[in-house]
Amino acid sequence: MQKRYSKYLKFISYFLDIVAVLSFFPFFFKELNISFFFFGFYLFFTWSILSFFSKLYSVYRFTSPVEILTKVAKQFILFLLFTIAFFPFYKKAIFSGSAIALYLSLLLLVILIFKSLLFFYIKKYRLITGNNFRNTVIIGYTREAIDLKNIFENRPDYGYHFKGFFSDKKENENIIGKSDVIKEFCLTEKIDEIYCSLNEISNDKLKDLILFTDQNKIELKFIPDTKAIFSKNLKVDYYELFPVLSLQRTPLDDPYIKFFKRAFDIVFSFFVIITIMSWLVPLMSFLIKIESKGPVFFKQNRPGLNETGFFCYKFRSMQINQITEQEASRNDPRVTKTGKFIRKTSIDELPQFFNVLLGDMSIVGPRPHLWSQNKTYASKVQKYMVRHYVKPGITGLAQVKGYRGEIETDEDMINRIKFDVFYIENWSLLMDVKIIFQTVINIFKGEEKAY
Repeated sequence: MQKRYSKYLKFISYFLDIVAVLSFFPFFFKELNISFFFFGFYLFFTWSILSFFSKLYSVYRFTSPVEILTKVAKQFILFLLFTIAFFPFYKKAIFSGSAIALYLSLLLLVILIFKSLLFFYIKKYRLITGNNFRNTVIIGYTREAIDLKNIFENRPDYGYHFKGFFSDKKENENIIGKSDVIKEFCLTEKIDEIYCSLNEISNDKLKDLILFTDQNKIELKFIPDTKAIFSKNLKVDYYELFPVLSLQRTPLDDPYIKFFKRAFDIVFSFFVIITIMSWLVPLMSFLIKIESKGPVFFKQNRPGLNETGFFCYKFRSMQINQITEQEASRNDPRVTKTGKFIRKTSIDELPQFFNVLLGDMSIVGPRPHLWSQNKTYASKVQKYMVRHYVKPGITGLAQVKGYRGEIETDEDMINRIKFDVFYIENWSLLMDVKIIFQTVINIFKGEEKAY
């Protein structure tokens, strides 16, 4: 077997990060009246525990740069929250938001440089030298097996040398032989990984293969018979000792991710309420009241998580009317002059940050529809009800892609649901951040359907 350095990479990456965490804070916190030993231990312990839950160091040869950035973003947001949380409990300490911001900004920059250099050096070193490649074979000659072989050959940066197929069911020039000769081949060619198609091997041969791979430190992996199901999120449950595979509806079913997203929502919405809503509410109250009679806020019952109703808040942009289940249309006579401006700039949606704080909504998610739209489209549009697997959002992927506002045709709703479902099934922190930034950009650019 070739010598591997990959098993040391997690430790090297962790060690470099900890050195950065502990080296920088004395420069920024020296005037804050804290014990460097106690605070350093707190940072060390916090970083280590959070990295376990954020899976910061669970990086493999097939992990993409986007996944790595997402893990880093999760780690830093949680680390920021816990760093801030230290000061209320250490009464002698002087809190400084600027010191924390400078410390974490430098730490983020250095750690991103560490990880980028490590990531690209390993890939380049692997390609140039051919070292640390893993020899692989595949048992089975199915469509999925061929697709996997193509990945091995088209992505040399993944670091695999494909040696050939073995199959008992098919004969082909690409097939080396039957499964009964695979053991000798693996020992001769120093095979590191065997990929096995589940429908190509009997239970008895599989048990024998497992014993062989265990004895010779060869990794055994399985290729599903179809990618249609297994491409989605699977989790393993055990009924006593019996394993059962089940599909997760969304990555947000994971309790850790759910907790993280909720923490992000609370911090972000609290920040907006303190810095923007504190002065905007009195200003909007004056402008809305001076033009038309009625409440400052408009509240409407809408379907939320698991189709549970909640009151969605907005700044009132219309004259008081009885047709609340009808969407606003272009040049809608119900909309006031102030309402036209706040709808165009999406200011009318800002009170929904209170909904986020209350737990009814999230910053990013499918926009909450009217109950009448649910009744109309639930049976007409495929996967429409999937949008209720998660909390509705102030903004969403469909909205930044242009599918917002009035539904004029069924095609408008179909496209909106496509983006909503894609977001739900492929959620990531990076996607949330992109959507938030794109929402801000769209507000300043102006949107055609914001009326």
